[in-house]
Amino acid sequence: MEYIKLEEIRVTFTFKSIDHIQLAAPKGSEETARKFFKNILGLNEVEKPEMLKGNGGVWFSYGNCHIHIGIEDPFLPAKKAHPAFEVNNCEALKNHLIANGIDVTEDNRIPNAKRFHFSDPFGNRIEIIEWILD
Repeated sequence: MEYIKLEEIRVTFTFKSIDHIQLAAPKGSEETARKFFKNILGLNEVEKPEMLKGNGGVWFSYGNCHIHIGIEDPFLPAKKAHPAFEVNNCEALKNHLIANGIDVTEDNRIPNAKRFHFSDPFGNRIEIIEWILD
C-alpha cells in the first residue's frame, strides 16, 4: 500500500492528546484488575458505557490518565509495548509497589529521568517516569 504524504495534502486535523490507553487482560479478570489498579495504584474506576459492558473489562482514571482494561481471548501480555506514566515522587511509588510484592526494574538510561517498569497482574509492562529538572 502506498501512503499519501502529509506535505502533499492540505492538513485540516491535529492531534490533541491521548484519550486513553488500553491494556489487555484474560477473560474473567475484572476483579483482579480492580484490586491492582484501584487498590494498589489508587486509580478511580469509571463506569463503562452501557453498550460496551457486555465486552467485559473495566475502566480506570486518575486526572487526565485513562486506562481501559480490555478482555482478550486468547490473551497474550504486552511485554515490550507499554504505556509510560509521568509521576511526581517516582521513588515513593516504587517503594509502594515493592511493599505490595510487585517486582520493579529500574532503568536509568535516559538522561534527566528517574524511571522504572513493572508488570500488571496480567504481565503487561508499565513504565513510570519522573523528569528531573535542574
